[in-house]
Amino acid sequence: MIEKLFILEEVTPVVFYGAGNANMRMVKSLYPKLRILARDNVVKVMGSEEDIEAFSALFGKMQEHCLKYNALTEDDIVQLLNGGKTREESAEHIIVYSTTGRPIRARSSNQIKLIQAYERNDMVFAIGPAGTGKTFTSIALAVRALKKKEIRRIILSRPAVEAGEKLGFLPGDMREKIDPYLQPLYDALEEMIPPVKLQEYMEQNIVQIAPLAFMRGRTLNDAVVILDEAQNTTPSQIKMFLTRMGHNTKMIINGDTTQIDLPTSQRSGLIDAMNVLSGIEGIAFVHLDQSDIVRHRLVTRIVEAYKKEKKE
Repeated sequence: MIEKLFILEEVTPVVFYGAGNANMRMVKSLYPKLRILARDNVVKVMGSEEDIEAFSALFGKMQEHCLKYNALTEDDIVQLLNGGKTREESAEHIIVYSTTGRPIRARSSNQIKLIQAYERNDMVFAIGPAGTGKTFTSIALAVRALKKKEIRRIILSRPAVEAGEKLGFLPGDMREKIDPYLQPLYDALEEMIPPVKLQEYMEQNIVQIAPLAFMRGRTLNDAVVILDEAQNTTPSQIKMFLTRMGHNTKMIINGDTTQIDLPTSQRSGLIDAMNVLSGIEGIAFVHLDQSDIVRHRLVTRIVEAYKKEKKE
């Protein structure tokens, strides 16, 4: 008889073990010859080498499932053991699961196109009006990549100058000045990563949120890098950002060409990039519209009304 310790890494024990340890009871029934003891994030297993090897394979699949979906049931365990698809794996267009276990999925045809473009290209531009899910979908894709260990970092950025406001003329220290501009990014992350884990990721620079100006001089490797509100960049700023791309990195650039807050004499970097980079292999452009709006139903009507007023 041998003994081996298995450590839960980045997995919430209560999700892995199941309510009332139901998942562990299922595992014990599948391996009656093994003695299995679970406490905190450590699972101690005693038995023959052959049985422990079989348990190890299932343990890895269970842990991967928890990381990807933040959910695990007794039925899932049986499917994982038999090589079938779990309920989550069978569900269409699910990107990742929220901290409450709610599936976060593509909710419109163009959001599906955004996911497909991300999977087939290293750089994707998502262009569309407010509420079409550009930022939320992009961050969900980044969180999925981090959970699957395809990358080591998520880097989120947006211009720090919007609606005519400049950081130098706002009250407070640098953190106080920056945070209001970046709050939408925090909001999305908090839906997908538990607060304690998100804080840990940010302290370790696994998740980085910073104004666009902070990207200068960096080479961004092993990351998903997202630029939000790209319509408020200048041509030189967006060029600087795009050329930060390093090894094993994907970039998603989000923007709304109808909400440009730059001075009227200043060209938008997003519009410039759309003209310059169109047709380059490895770069995709996905356009979203009113049909993709996933906020309150009134948002669609508001966007349409302003669009009509602008034409008139």
